[in-house]
Amino acid sequence: MKIDQVSKSVTSAATADKTGRTAKKDTPAAQGDRVELSALSTQLQAFQSDAAGEIDMARVQEIKQAISEGRFKVNAEVVADKLLETVKDLLQNRTLQ
Repeated sequence: MKIDQVSKSVTSAATADKTGRTAKKDTPAAQGDRVELSALSTQLQAFQSDAAGEIDMARVQEIKQAISEGRFKVNAEVVADKLLETVKDLLQNRTLQ
């Protein structure tokens, strides 16, 4: 998946209701209708806004260039270690909540 596609999939997933159907955007809202976001949704929005400021676009372009030229090498051990570290953090945070 390309990095550009992540925000599109998150946005489209946000418009689906609990049954998996996509909400109609052209339906006028009746007076008194309310929308409440879950705590998880609020955290996701905060994460998205925080993550947007942390992207080093110069580094992204450098990596894209290296990939297109065939110079980019992936160290599988480092990727596996980081993945395990992330999973451990997620599991630890889940038990704290």
